[in-house]
Amino acid sequence: NTLDRIAEALGVLFYALVQPPETPDSARIDELAWAGAHPDSHARLLASKPARNEVELWAWSLAPGERYDSPADPSGWQEMLVVTAGTLTLWIEAQSRTIAAGDFHVFTSDRDHAYANETDAPLRFIRNVIY
Repeated sequence: NTLDRIAEALGVLFYALVQPPETPDSARIDELAWAGAHPDSHARLLASKPARNEVELWAWSLAPGERYDSPADPSGWQEMLVVTAGTLTLWIEAQSRTIAAGDFHVFTSDRDHAYANETDAPLRFIRNVIY
């Protein structure tokens, strides 16, 4: 809360205060932003993207061998993915990226993309769509 007020007073976005200087892209910040009294209590800011009109939060699960193909979104759309169980293979056009449980990825979704479970274990992930 204090950092939010400082950012507002400085006229900058919150992530600019916690993002390491050597990481200029807000798509992968991954920095501790709050710590409680107990070591298991903490919050990490993973990524930040500005939103113009709409934000959608999705909970996905894909069985082994399942794939969802998505056409390109309009220009300006972004996606934030957080894998909570299993391993996601994200296809963006002809290139793939593997995202394991506990990891995340942020990308511009104005290209054809697909979510695939190419393993023998169930897959669960959170998808945040931003425009």
